[in-house]
Order: sequence, then C-alpha cells, then structure tokens
Amino acid sequence: MTTSKSPRQVLFTAWQIGSSTLHRYAHRFSPKKFTQPQLFAGLVLKEFLKLDYRGLQALLKDSPQLQETIGLKSVPHFTTFHKASRRLLRFPRAKRLLRATVRAALKKHLVKTKVRLAAMDGTGLESHHASTYYVQRQAKGGKSWQNIHYKRFPKMGIVCDCASHLILALVPGRGPGPDIIHYQEALKQSLRSVGIETLAADAGYDSEASHEYARHTCHVRTLIPPLIGRPTDKPPAGYWRRQMKSRLHLTRYGQRWQVETVNSMLKRLLGSALHARTYWNQQREMFLMVLTLNIMILAALILKLFYRAGQTSLF
Repeated sequence: MTTSKSPRQVLFTAWQIGSSTLHRYAHRFSPKKFTQPQLFAGLVLKEFLKLDYRGLQALLKDSPQLQETIGLKSVPHFTTFHKASRRLLRFPRAKRLLRATVRAALKKHLVKTKVRLAAMDGTGLESHHASTYYVQRQAKGGKSWQNIHYKRFPKMGIVCDCASHLILALVPGRGPGPDIIHYQEALKQSLRSVGIETLAADAGYDSEASHEYARHTCHVRTLIPPLIGRPTDKPPAGYWRRQMKSRLHLTRYGQRWQVETVNSMLKRLLGSALHARTYWNQQREMFLMVLTLNIMILAALILKLFYRAGQTSLF
C-alpha cells in the first residue's frame, strides 16, 4: 500500500457516496465554487487522516492528485469545511449518508439484503485530551477534594453487520446512562436500510419489552442474556426471557463480540477522543467517525489497516 493510494481511495469513495445522496449545491444562489459532495469527501479525508480543518486545507494545497480525484479546481478555505460540517452532518442528512454507505455495500455484495446476524452495543468516547495516566493519578489524589470524576461523556449506540463489520445505525447521545435508551431507535434505523434476521445484544438491553418490540413489531429474532435484576434461582418472569435462560447457549450469541471489534476499529483507527466541545458538535463528529469507518470498509482498506500484524502507521 503506497503513501498516496489510501487517502485517494477514501476521498474518491466518500465523493461517490456524497454524489449519490447530496444535492450538488446547497442553494441555487450559492457561489458554486465547490459542490457538497466535494466538501463531504474533504471532511471524511480529514477524519481519516486525523487532521484539523487548517491541516486539511494545507494537505489539499500540497496534493494536486487529491484535488484531481474529486475534481477540485481550487482548495476551499478551512472555514468553508467547518461550515460544511455543520450543514452536511445534521441528523437527517447524516442518516441519509449512512444509509447510502449501506446501499453501496449492497451493490458491492459486502452486505446481504437480509443480514443473518447483527449486533448492537453502546460505547463511550472521550471529550478531553488528557492522558489516561494523568486522569488516573488525579482520580487517586491523596485528598478528597483532589479527586476528579468525569460525570458526562459522549456516548453512542451502534448496530453492525457481524459478517462485514459495516455499521447499519448510529444513535448518538451522552453518558453515563443505560444502553437500552437507544435500543428502539437504533433498530428502526437499521431496518430502514436492510432486513435483519437475528439481533444479538448484551445484558444492558435485557427486558421483556425489548424482545417483544423486536419480535412482534420488527419481526427480528433477538438474542439477549437475561441478567438484569437481582440474582435468583427462579426462572425469569417473561416468556422470551425464560427462553433466553434455557436456550441462549444453543444459539449464535457468541458472535456478539463482533460489535466489540467494530468499537475497537473506531477507536484505534480514528481515535477515542472527540475534538468537539459542545453537545451538538460532538453528535456531528460521531456521525462523521461512523461514516468514515464505513467508507474505509467500502474502499477495501479496513483489512489492511486493522488486521495487518506489525502495522506501524496508516500508510
């Protein structure tokens, strides 16, 4: 894999996704210097290379090949990319872009129209850039008033296809909090893109209502261990929770760990700390992370970047 090939692949794939989803220009009276797909592709490249907006502008100025890849005649100012992120990553548009990545995966036969096994999980991200060592030392301060506790942090719930690791749905939020609050929304989002035969989730989603919603409303089989509540020798009260207690070990629930692999991909390849500070900007940044990971999978880079033993850099 050469130094220039990977960014160009990601940039071109992002431009294709943007072209299939976004209007060419934001408004009929816009200056028409740059198209929305071009700006979206630039944002994905920024996330892929872990740059800031000024760094993205400098990279494009120094790389005529990258400009050629998406047909840029001039390099946008860094403030243009910043304003584009606030417009292009709003929830309705970001969800459409996410569905577009799934449609592209369907065309490439990376995902089937009915996913055999999907997995759901919630994961937290960092909203600061202090080292883990510093945070641990501060938390262990000798005096009680020196203790530091991070009470709020960005959190997201995702649904992924266990076979391809493609993310099918994202519900951004803020933690700490129970995972189950994003359960229904994440499942509905997924089913707008593909059918799901079976959904595996950890005990954080355990409730009879979770099984009933998925099985009766969405017609999706669920695999969730019945571990919520005080430990007891009595069987669970609900019908589906009793079924999980007696038959879960006979199912494919062991493959639920695939969603943990996806969380690891996100944090190892794109970073676990968000640059944004405000709540809504953090939501948009989480969508951009997920879109970038899906586009990397579509660009056939994920196996090279994540699984190759001894890889020391992204290039």
